[in-house]
Amino acid sequence: MADLSILEKRQLERLLQMGDGYVLNFSNRTLQEFVSDSVGRDIYDARYAYGSGSKANVLRGFWKEEGSRRVGKLLGDLLDYAQSECGVAADDKDLLACRRTVARLIKDGPVPELDALSAVSDKRDFEAAAKAVRDAIDHNEPEAGLDRLHTFIIKYVRSLCERAGLVVDRDTPLHSLFGGYVKYLGKSGVIESDMTLRILKSSISTLEAFNDVRNNRSLAHDNPILNYEEALLIFNHAAASVRFLRSIERQVEEHARAVAQAEDINDDIPF
Repeated sequence: MADLSILEKRQLERLLQMGDGYVLNFSNRTLQEFVSDSVGRDIYDARYAYGSGSKANVLRGFWKEEGSRRVGKLLGDLLDYAQSECGVAADDKDLLACRRTVARLIKDGPVPELDALSAVSDKRDFEAAAKAVRDAIDHNEPEAGLDRLHTFIIKYVRSLCERAGLVVDRDTPLHSLFGGYVKYLGKSGVIESDMTLRILKSSISTLEAFNDVRNNRSLAHDNPILNYEEALLIFNHAAASVRFLRSIERQVEEHARAVAQAEDINDDIPF
């Protein structure tokens, strides 16, 4: 159940115009499509059935059945829609209050940086792994998602190596893949401090230990699974690391564009 106070619910219902059973200007079909695109759920699933089954009531049922982070994600998207499509002003008092509610709901999730664990390509298996990882946290069951997290991290690190032009062997273990990428980053010049590089290098041995967790303490096999608190620590470490690496990748791409532009300018100079 999402952690919403009575006041927060009133503010949300007022802003989303839920008083007469509606939700903004959505029809049944468009609301169903919107929720599916936002959080991958069918808003007309029987578990969200509430009261009369109106659009407003199934949204209330969603708040009741889903965790804070998932509810926060959907509400954030609905607030964006209210602004862009329904004329709600950016300085509307209810909108500002609802934005604060959304920020709190998302922050209250067990893995605050979970959004970093999303697919970086449209490959179906990558997207499936990312969805399974987020679902495990949305259900507050990190220990049940460790094997999917391991799969996601392998796919993510492999994609980093491929973009860096490194030779990628499918049989290369995760920690070795990451070691090659860290060596590439060290030579690229985008890492500003020795401490950052040391932290990244220490992650090589951390990922080697993750191989053991995946094989012996996850649902990848018939194992006794790891306890909740340790599984949550692993998820938070992975999410924070991926968020940082994504920021580094953006710097690498910006540097490459700047170099390419400089080369184009030099080619245009007559001699």
